Amino acid sequence: MRGHLVNPIGVAVSAALALPLSLSLPAASTALTDTAASTGSAASRTPAASGAPGPGATADGAGHLRSSDGIPGTTQSLALLPPAPASRSVAPALERSLLRPEVTPFSLLGVVWADPASELLGTVQVRTRPIGATRWTGWQSVETHHHEHGADPGTAEHRAARGATAPLWVGPSDGVEVRVRPRAAEPFPAPSLPHGLRLELVDPGRPPAGSAAARPEPARAPDAPAAIPAAPAAKPYIGPRPKIVTRQGWGASESLREKGFAYTKTVKAAFVHHSATGNNYSCKQAPSVLRGIYRYHVVSSGWRDIGYNFAVDKCGNIYEGRAGGVTKAVRGAHTLGFNTNSMGIAVLGSYSRSTPPAAAVTGIAKLTAWKLGLFQGNPKGRVTLVSGGSGKYAKGRKVTFNVISGHRDGFNTDCPGARLYGKLGGARTAAAGYQGR
Repeated sequence: MRGHLVNPIGVAVSAALALPLSLSLPAASTALTDTAASTGSAASRTPAASGAPGPGATADGAGHLRSSDGIPGTTQSLALLPPAPASRSVAPALERSLLRPEVTPFSLLGVVWADPASELLGTVQVRTRPIGATRWTGWQSVETHHHEHGADPGTAEHRAARGATAPLWVGPSDGVEVRVRPRAAEPFPAPSLPHGLRLELVDPGRPPAGSAAARPEPARAPDAPAAIPAAPAAKPYIGPRPKIVTRQGWGASESLREKGFAYTKTVKAAFVHHSATGNNYSCKQAPSVLRGIYRYHVVSSGWRDIGYNFAVDKCGNIYEGRAGGVTKAVRGAHTLGFNTNSMGIAVLGSYSRSTPPAAAVTGIAKLTAWKLGLFQGNPKGRVTLVSGGSGKYAKGRKVTFNVISGHRDGFNTDCPGARLYGKLGGARTAAAGYQGR
């Protein structure tokens, strides 16, 4: 796949009481930079490369990653290694952390590892320093239970993937500190952390030249996808097509994703998610958040494209997600075991404890009224899907869902957060109303 350019960086490291896993020394870190111009004067501060390249990168004989395209944005991939042998004899209660006070600017981060079947049974906490600031943010937790997102087992996309936490949007930053530790399991030994842990620092970059700068396509009459049969004589219940910010509109570089598209037969259900990226973004920043998630899904996690079919921001703006056509049954990577004959909608933010804005719930209703209507779906109805294999339902099991369901209905997960999940009943009612039911 595509390579990436790496430049050296000077790194200051400070040790403290720390975790069983920490950021490695400079020689063990790798920066994946898609275009030298995109880093500006900070390019000279990029860490030197070593080790195997991550997804979306190739290495030359010297092990350095080089760019083969001009994709905006950067991904710095920093190896997380166990403490040195001498430090392993300290009491288990002690922690170890290492600090990177200077890195190439980034806005989104996450942790990835080699085997997608391995879980990170522990905690990941980070703090960052905003660009131009001297003070650091407080510690933030990264959502570690993220393996339930992704392609279905047995697919090529699933086989190519890496394990990953949810990404976290932290805003433009140039310093980072991370703490990773296994879950306490007294009186038993703590569980092992996954192999190949890396901290991914993502700069979404600016939109490619010629992008529409998040200008939505105009709303128009409902479209009928060519793949569905002719509608019966009865009235088709299709909501008005909402305004949708296209991939070009939010600045998706089409050379970043895999070529071609993946489709399923129909769209019977919509699974609602929260992105778990945090709520510290403005609606003006939403396109940047999406570019960050897109890059994290493809470059860091090894997916073919962004996993969600659509996204909705806190202001209710609707965005095209995975490529393939907004009217078509595009196969996403959002609800493990149930990506066939469904679509995934991510509300940007974290809604386990925060109430989602009414505009975001309205965006879900408008989108589902239209898209499900194209496939004759009733937002207040029930539908049966066949599990492709998940932690909740065995492969081949037939499961009945609400046509508009939460991710937790298909998997043992908190997603889309209790507060957003509690709003889905209202979204179903509103969507049915938009369809004229």
